[in-house]
Amino acid sequence: MKKEIKGQGAVANIHNHFEKNRYEKSIYDDDFEEAVAKTKIQNIYPKTIVNKVKNPDLPMAYSMNPYQGCEHGCAYCYARPTHEYWGYSAGVDFERMILAKRNAPELLEKFFKKKGYRAETIMLSGNTDCYQPIERKLKITRGLLEVCLEYRHPVSILTKNALVTRDLDILTQLAEKNLVTVALSIPTINEDLRRKMEPRTSSVNTKLQALETISKAGIPTFVMIAPIIPGLNSMDILPTAEAVAKSGAHSFGYTLVRLNDTVEPVFIDWLDEHYPDRKDKVLNQIASLHGGKLGEKNVAKRMAGEGNIADVIHNTFKIARQKYFKDKKMEPLATHLFDGTKGEQLSLF
Repeated sequence: MKKEIKGQGAVANIHNHFEKNRYEKSIYDDDFEEAVAKTKIQNIYPKTIVNKVKNPDLPMAYSMNPYQGCEHGCAYCYARPTHEYWGYSAGVDFERMILAKRNAPELLEKFFKKKGYRAETIMLSGNTDCYQPIERKLKITRGLLEVCLEYRHPVSILTKNALVTRDLDILTQLAEKNLVTVALSIPTINEDLRRKMEPRTSSVNTKLQALETISKAGIPTFVMIAPIIPGLNSMDILPTAEAVAKSGAHSFGYTLVRLNDTVEPVFIDWLDEHYPDRKDKVLNQIASLHGGKLGEKNVAKRMAGEGNIADVIHNTFKIARQKYFKDKKMEPLATHLFDGTKGEQLSLF
């Protein structure tokens, strides 16, 4: 029987579909207590850090991810399958085997110096959280922000962690030049659900306090009420929107959950562990969003879904926007201040 491990979303490692062989625990091991997986950090030194975003449904031109894998442990995370490209499982490995891109700031500076580069907002991060717990020690994200400030390059941040307030000194300087937005992911204000759904993220109250702190510092703030999982947090939309509006958010966005590829077995195991009484209802409602499937890769449908339940969710968000964000808006970030010559000596001849 699979057992929940505190602070972990996945309850087991699942088969990496890129691997030829499948490894499973022997029945003769069942008498032994399962060891709690400890987080391992592996330093890596990639050749690039900035990725061109080609998906038309994503509102950014570029993204960069200082970490591969994420300690936050969200069972629904769409990024889990990316861990398989590195030879790891989308299950426990995704949360406990973290690859840290230690040369990320140097790579970003190299990218900014490319001949002919024209500044466009870079998303930090589009895949795994740039402020997950190990960032407190490694400060790779802080290094990336320092490079953005030096080159006056616009950057948008998305995180579930209040650790972002540590870098308020850099963020305020970026905000003075209209070079940064900070988005916090707050899918629910139900702390009990948050604790199960995002076991190693900041608490709801801590996130709201961070949101207020950032907003009062003059930094444009945005909230992602995402993902919406029918039967779990779909009933929290209006109270969550009200809470983040009161805490200073200028706007919000949302997406509907999709369980693509190896996210599906991880999430089903999580439901078995935490909400066995709701499992069938939740899965059936998720399937109703995606034409009878639990996942969706069609870029025209994957974020918004379709059907009656999707319509109810969309209408609820329309009400939330009208009620709590009617007169709020966010301005586009500045791109004209970018200076790719920083650190270079200009010749007189």
